[in-house]
Amino acid sequence: MTGLKTLPDTSLNGTGVGAAAAAPTPVAVGHTEVLDVDEFGGRVERTELPGGLRVITELMPGVLSATVGIWVGVGSRDETPALAGSSHFLEHLLFKGTRSRSALEIATAMDAVGGEMNAFTAKEHTCYYANVLASDLPLAVTMLGDLVTDALNTAPDLESERTVVLEEIAMRDDEPADAVHDLFAETLFGDTPLGRSVLGTVGSIESLTRDDVDGWYRQRYAAPSIVVAAAGRVDHAQVLDLVRQAFGDRLSGDHRPDPLRAGDDAVGTVPVRRTGLIHRRTEQTHLLLGSVGMGRLDDARYAAAVLDAAVGGGMSSRLFQEIREKRGLVYSVGSSLTHYAGTGVFSVYAGCAPKRVPDVLRLIRESLGEVAAHGITDDEVARGIGQLKGGLVLGLEDTGSRMSRLGKSELSYGEYLPLPEVLRRLDAVGTDAVRAVAADLLARPTALAVVGPYREKDLEKLTA
Repeated sequence: MTGLKTLPDTSLNGTGVGAAAAAPTPVAVGHTEVLDVDEFGGRVERTELPGGLRVITELMPGVLSATVGIWVGVGSRDETPALAGSSHFLEHLLFKGTRSRSALEIATAMDAVGGEMNAFTAKEHTCYYANVLASDLPLAVTMLGDLVTDALNTAPDLESERTVVLEEIAMRDDEPADAVHDLFAETLFGDTPLGRSVLGTVGSIESLTRDDVDGWYRQRYAAPSIVVAAAGRVDHAQVLDLVRQAFGDRLSGDHRPDPLRAGDDAVGTVPVRRTGLIHRRTEQTHLLLGSVGMGRLDDARYAAAVLDAAVGGGMSSRLFQEIREKRGLVYSVGSSLTHYAGTGVFSVYAGCAPKRVPDVLRLIRESLGEVAAHGITDDEVARGIGQLKGGLVLGLEDTGSRMSRLGKSELSYGEYLPLPEVLRRLDAVGTDAVRAVAADLLARPTALAVVGPYREKDLEKLTA
């Protein structure tokens, strides 16, 4: 039911019958502001409620469905080594039942209306979401609110779900393309919160107690750290009423929302280790080569996104053309940017036959070195901007993507940028700005993670 599935990332910053609910707890209305109105009747509104919880909605007049998500500003980056994996464990555990609903009743209620309810945990946040017909929005908000505010987290449920989480770790380990990403994070950031897997380790999961996980829930799932985002055929006033019913007296007091994450625990720009290796007898070697990148509030992030698109973001990118199209050495190759508070990651992934790894790595390094030294062309910049703009707009065609953009904008960026403004910022990116980012980002010290039939001595040759 739950796991690491995430909704599409489309931000560069970026009435019906439900379960019976108690009468709303009297609370102040809160301050509501209109953030955007478009020519098609779409409308984005935001309310900060007493207690610090924020509600942000986007009306999409042309759809008949709605997606609502409850975002909590806690993830694996907040965990100590002893609590590694507790945020993800808790995400699983909340679906096991509340004081008013069993796990079966939760699943049955959502299946009965043809909806989908799920969750995911990331480094810096956790999200519980439901996609339903617009008429079933009250049910979705009630169910999600119940999970987030009134979960039981019993010891028997923890023991049964412990096995499920351990199976998920095993599944990750059996999939080299997944394992190499966790290995790369560990190689780049070391034994720090960003270097540790969201899943935790077998040892940490086996050691977690009911008090550990429930204590994490009681401590971190507080109104100031929560954002409720909804998109689709939604009415802001109705969503506010539903949230008040779901959260009750948690919306009392004069607390302000938690400040944006500062990234005080960020590491420097030099990888903790140069290489990481998991020896596996696989038919294909999976590798990630990359460096510490920029934080999500960095002014150069738009130029970096254009650079990423040109270097490894599509079929016309340098890496794809050079390594797959011209030489046929790989099936999959591409680059990616990941932004966190105060830091980030730029990386290149490739999967190929073990004997081709030296050539593939050499070509990746040569391509990145060429761009670092000489930049990219005006045509590549224009093509990268067009690719990003098209991908952004097309990615916002469904309610889940819109909801995700709302939640991430509020929780991670502290602002909502209308789509035309994001497109304008992309259009403003010039070749000189992209070259400046390339000269910095692509010249940084790199870390290499490899999963495949290699030994340490072989890896030394690859990094010589």
